[in-house]
Amino acid sequence: MFGHRSDGKKVKGLDIIEKAGPYFMNQRIDAVNYITVKIPCSPMDEFIARERKNGNSYSYMHILFATIVRVLYTKKKLNRFIMRGAIYQRNTISITMDVKKKLTEEGEDMTLKFMFTGRESLAQIKEIIDNEIAKNVAPEEASDQTTKTAGKFCKLPDFLFRWALALARWLDKRGMLPKSLIKASPFHTSCFVTNLKSIKLGHIYHHLYNFGTTSMFFSMGKEQMEPVVENNKEIKVAKILNIGMSLDERVADGFYMGKCLKLFKDLMTNPDSLLESMPDDGSIPKQIIKKKKAKVKKVDKLKKEKKEKKPKKIKPLKNKEKLDKKMKKRKKEDEE
Repeated sequence: MFGHRSDGKKVKGLDIIEKAGPYFMNQRIDAVNYITVKIPCSPMDEFIARERKNGNSYSYMHILFATIVRVLYTKKKLNRFIMRGAIYQRNTISITMDVKKKLTEEGEDMTLKFMFTGRESLAQIKEIIDNEIAKNVAPEEASDQTTKTAGKFCKLPDFLFRWALALARWLDKRGMLPKSLIKASPFHTSCFVTNLKSIKLGHIYHHLYNFGTTSMFFSMGKEQMEPVVENNKEIKVAKILNIGMSLDERVADGFYMGKCLKLFKDLMTNPDSLLESMPDDGSIPKQIIKKKKAKVKKVDKLKKEKKEKKPKKIKPLKNKEKLDKKMKKRKKEDEE
């Protein structure tokens, strides 16, 4: 209440554009921007095949989750949310995902919420995801905590259910929603992810929910072959993973968002950077920094070689002597 919430801290010292944005765009659906990020699959496929030989089984989903966690930990503004015109910095990093117990039309839907510190390595994130999914899709398991909590509300008569949701929304806007409900709610999360690849569908642009605090929604589609233009300007066909993103533009400006998207793509195409745990200071992964430095050194070396390159000497004419004789002979004939 009065700007205090259990799941976030109010951001102070904002400039006029940052402060005014949420008041001009009251709802998330007003402020959502959509973008498709195309990820080449070959670096991920090579990484997955190499790690499989070492006894580690990773998937695109593991890499995607690890990348989202790493970006949210490194780029703090992306882990913000808007409530009643105020911008809050989230206290935790969490990702919500819908899972079906069985891939059938009658299969039960579950919404799982994964909690992270942000410093986890790819192996640790894989363990968290796999354990949580295995625990909840087991036949003897009734359902996850989020589904159980929602089930209690659904048992209410329609008019009470409507009042209960209206009360929850009112309490949430004023920071009075119980911490236990926020923890169970799939809508109070850093990012919502849907894996359409698992049901062989392409990516979509999912809307953002006005209820809750989710500022990002990612949709991973099935990979497909697409024409791509490489640096040498040749058109080739490559396997591409398309990820549809819906982003609340009020949490950060376009320049900051662009940097976040670039880091996201760098990490997805360099999964080795995710193998190490993150330092406490939230710095950028070392392997990406090394890659950039190496590229700069290579360019500097080429420039240096170009400067030191000596001009070519003009080769003397091979038949100079013969030419001189002919010229002298012609001159002599002209004089006679």
